[in-house]
Amino acid sequence: MAKTYTAKANCFSPKRANVIGNEYLEEKTEIRKAAEEFLKLAAEVERRKSRRKIYEFYPDTGPLRRELYKPHMAFFGAGKWARERCMIAANGIGKTEGVGGYELALHLTGLYPDWWEGRRFKHPIKAWAAGDTAQTTRDILQEKLLGSPGMEGTGVIPGDTVKDIKKKPGNIPDAIESIKVKHISGGLSKLGFKSYDQGRRTFQGTEQHVILLDEEAPSAVYDECLMRTRTVDGMILNTFTPLMGLTDVVLKFMPNGKMPENGKAGISRFIINATWEDAPHLTEKEREEILDGTLPHLRDARSKGIPHLGAGAVYPILEEEIWTDDFELPPWYPRAYALDVGWNCTAALWMAWDRESDIRYLYSAHKQGHSEPASHVAAILARGHWIPGVIDPASIGASQRDGKRLVDEYSDLGLALSYADNAKEAGVFAVWQLLVSGRLKVFKSLVQWFNEFRIYRRDENGKIAEGQDDHLMDCTRYLVLSGTQVAALMPFEDEEEYFDQRRVGNSPAGYFGIY
Repeated sequence: MAKTYTAKANCFSPKRANVIGNEYLEEKTEIRKAAEEFLKLAAEVERRKSRRKIYEFYPDTGPLRRELYKPHMAFFGAGKWARERCMIAANGIGKTEGVGGYELALHLTGLYPDWWEGRRFKHPIKAWAAGDTAQTTRDILQEKLLGSPGMEGTGVIPGDTVKDIKKKPGNIPDAIESIKVKHISGGLSKLGFKSYDQGRRTFQGTEQHVILLDEEAPSAVYDECLMRTRTVDGMILNTFTPLMGLTDVVLKFMPNGKMPENGKAGISRFIINATWEDAPHLTEKEREEILDGTLPHLRDARSKGIPHLGAGAVYPILEEEIWTDDFELPPWYPRAYALDVGWNCTAALWMAWDRESDIRYLYSAHKQGHSEPASHVAAILARGHWIPGVIDPASIGASQRDGKRLVDEYSDLGLALSYADNAKEAGVFAVWQLLVSGRLKVFKSLVQWFNEFRIYRRDENGKIAEGQDDHLMDCTRYLVLSGTQVAALMPFEDEEEYFDQRRVGNSPAGYFGIY
């Protein structure tokens, strides 16, 4: 443009050239002003867009459309009936921002989209958002909900609704204690930020309509949060990657360590799993970066949200690596059983030993509570009166009924019993060695055994957790440490009967692991 005006100016008198030059300067100024105005408008558009991030989630069309995020939609929808919800999910699928944070923002503001099928609050609410430490709460939850320090209002909660930000006292810079959020009804919702490292007592006191627990909460904190929501018919949103295995909190939602049908883990409890396949926004490079350096036993948790191989599992090994289809046991396999007695639960577990390949097969189990010894003995003898057993040495104690020693009571009823080696850690190590080497296999039909196996775990101090349903796990230790020492072969007369019935195609059920 400058060359054009220069060419024009050279064709005219100096006076006319000055006029043309002034026109050029005026036009240049107007263009600059227009450009500045455009940049201001563009910046304002970006500013407003950054403060209305909530509207970018789950559109009708495009690569982030709702239909691609089915677990997320199921989680939201279950809020209509479930007071406790849990999404156990892989890393990077957006559970903090796009699930827990997004729903919390809707409840705080009342700005529910037309497609929303979950619960709706028609009034301002009181809510908490909590993480594992004060620092991670600031760095993750606070930033996702509000934005970075100095840019509050650019998170999932719309900036124009954020009021009265109160900073948290202490040594965590820029940490926020609470905010107020304008609700569409006209009132103000209140959101407080908390962390598990503050302890259970800091979660006492006030009623809350919604509590977002991002990362798994300790059991004591979770129970306290549940109390805070009861009187106002509130709800708890759990969003985390299950790196600690089958903890007490996870087991609230996954009875026996398995995902319940349709996610319904109780009258008002819901759980859903989300994997990398449920996050189309996650690139292959991002997936590789997440797994890079991850310990092998945590890879399923990080990529699939599966807690079975969490850090707390006593035996971090896949079930499919240790189970075997039920098969007819040859009579030349020596057998033994282990017995763990008690009024609340008595359990027995049977093992057959293939001495040639040195493989032990757990093939039958008995587990029952609140029954007299005679009923347990009948079940044990029915599996083979000739099979010897090993019993927990704790049975030397007196029964609560008449003071008679439990071991004597069972022996008098016809059981041939020896005391088992009850060394806990040595037994666990011996079982583990057999499992990983493929020398301990379990019949698929032993559902009760696998139910215990999934929840058998260590506490935060590395000790095997007390109070678990672990009677068959104890029996497994007894058999591995002591079972082969007492295992016996089928008596000759039973062996003859066995082969006679095989010849006529009527093999007795007593020789299978089908009990």
